[in-house]
Amino acid sequence: MPIPVTICDDSTLARKQIARSLPENWDIEVSFATNGNEGLAAVKDGKAEVLFLDLTMPEMDGYQVLENIFNQQLNCLVIVVSGDIQPTARERVMSLGAIAFIKKPSDADQIAMILEEHGLLSETTKVVNQSIDELKQSSIPLRDSYQEIANVSMGRAAELLAKLLDAFVVLPIPNVNTIEVSDLQMALTAIQSKETVSSVCQGFIGNGVSGEALLIFNDSSFQDIARLMKFEGELNSNVELELLMDITSILIGAFLKTFAEQLDIQFSQGHPKILGQHCNIAELIKPENVTWKETLAIEIHYTIEGYNVSCDLLILFSEDSIEELNHRVSFYSS
Repeated sequence: MPIPVTICDDSTLARKQIARSLPENWDIEVSFATNGNEGLAAVKDGKAEVLFLDLTMPEMDGYQVLENIFNQQLNCLVIVVSGDIQPTARERVMSLGAIAFIKKPSDADQIAMILEEHGLLSETTKVVNQSIDELKQSSIPLRDSYQEIANVSMGRAAELLAKLLDAFVVLPIPNVNTIEVSDLQMALTAIQSKETVSSVCQGFIGNGVSGEALLIFNDSSFQDIARLMKFEGELNSNVELELLMDITSILIGAFLKTFAEQLDIQFSQGHPKILGQHCNIAELIKPENVTWKETLAIEIHYTIEGYNVSCDLLILFSEDSIEELNHRVSFYSS
């Protein structure tokens, strides 16, 4: 009898990568779920003796799915596949009953080893599974691919920040859009409250791709950041600037490095520059000073669990980079 397996992830690219990583001789019947609600329903319907589960999803996230499986004592073996590789994330899912934690993108050898360890992999003739074959051959929307690539990059940056602060970084679903530069101020205003902010920008370029990375930090966050970093002196503008540059170095550096690695790009990064301290967000960027007409924007809102810390990482790719980026993303997703 085939083993019922469900792959639960809101990203089409992630579902495709997991499906490709499954052993070809594994006798299974595969279903797909695009959010936690669908994943939990698949478990209850007997379609998920094994569940490959993402953590960051809309409607119901992976933690909530695990909590429901654990509390309701549902019959399901859960393998978490996530871009959030913080040690705390792993500890939490294992405490909720997951049998393994795999970082994205999924690895075929690691999956096979986990399945064998738990007696789930038996040698059979090659199994033809129509749903998997259709997914493997399907094309992935560019926006979905960008979102998943950003998700992995976001998780790596969060892991480093979590180690620095000894705290848990709450990760969102990355927001990816192509916008007119003339609308950039409106987009920036939408991602921040009326509080004053401080911001750093850093240029990057490589392999026909260039852009600017912006870190926008709520000024109300500085007290808690100082507390997390065990700073006990007077919190003045120079100290705040030093804290801001430390966070910038981690979030921008780690994100761009991981993003570039996935697309076989090598970025050179310029020196970080202060856009403003304790200012209104509308003062950060003046569209008339930007030579691009259009930008591909990736926006990630980071918060720290249990603390009043909030910042936005905004990656803006130049207009003439989009064609090269789309080509590389399409190749990566094929």
